[in-house]
Amino acid sequence: MPNIKTLAQREEAQVRFTGGHSLCAGCAEPMVVRTVLNAIPDPVVVANATGCLEVATSRYPGTAWNVPWIHVAFENAAAVIAGVEAAYKALVRAGKLDRRIRFVAFAGDGGTYDIGLQALSGALERGHDFLYVCINNEAYMNTGVQRSSATPRCASATTAPVGKAIPGKPQDRKDITEIVVAHYVPYVAQAAVSNLIDLANKVERAVNYEGPKFLNVLTTCPLGWRTPRDSAIQQAKLAVETRYWPLYEVAEGRYKITYKPKKEVPVEEWLKTQGRFRHLFRSPDGEALIAEFQAAVDRYWDELLRKEQCLSGGEEKTG
Repeated sequence: MPNIKTLAQREEAQVRFTGGHSLCAGCAEPMVVRTVLNAIPDPVVVANATGCLEVATSRYPGTAWNVPWIHVAFENAAAVIAGVEAAYKALVRAGKLDRRIRFVAFAGDGGTYDIGLQALSGALERGHDFLYVCINNEAYMNTGVQRSSATPRCASATTAPVGKAIPGKPQDRKDITEIVVAHYVPYVAQAAVSNLIDLANKVERAVNYEGPKFLNVLTTCPLGWRTPRDSAIQQAKLAVETRYWPLYEVAEGRYKITYKPKKEVPVEEWLKTQGRFRHLFRSPDGEALIAEFQAAVDRYWDELLRKEQCLSGGEEKTG
């Protein structure tokens, strides 16, 4: 099991993803990217979809990347990394390469849940050997905080604003993690920027599997969530502790919750810290909407517990 200190001391750790980028103050994305790349001991090739991460780390003539890196469109990060992986395997078969190289795609929730879903599904179904990391900040933050299908119900976004017609986004967020599980790939997991050791452990386990691997990482955005710039870790931690964002993995079809909160924390404790949910605490309908939000969180957690019990390699318990 790695720890942050040993990961940071690896010879290649300090140079794979550097400082000097222009991501917003308080942005959690650099911590996720560094943790993912540092947890992989082999050489890495990265495909990066258009988004906050790409725009802020690759402004000519500088770059924060010190690995082979490809900027691709919003919609095709999975297709491009699949093509690179296929070319690598062809070179290995031809005897022109004998090094073990890992292939990683980074994309935001817009480029994963929405615009890139077709390319991702195709690459998963074909069985390419790569790790796909969704940097999930729950909206199209780079272009103005528009709602995505990762945006939670009732969150206010520029394309789902609070008003008389709707109390923020009216739909529940898409469960992309379970959509990927339905592709029967070797390894799928949810992680959060507040639990970096858990994230590193999952990366290390993921790369040991042959075939597609997928990580959905909750990555706080102070701008879009309307939170203080120094609150990224605390915001993600609250999401985990309230069970809004469970940390779990599905390895070869077997479910395992990798962190279970010791006590039940109402999801209201997470909601009230964010400006995008401020209206819930000012509206006459807010109490009912928060109760519905809590009920959805409880249902999801209970279903996850059931899957862990029934789909973890043991027999289902009855009675």
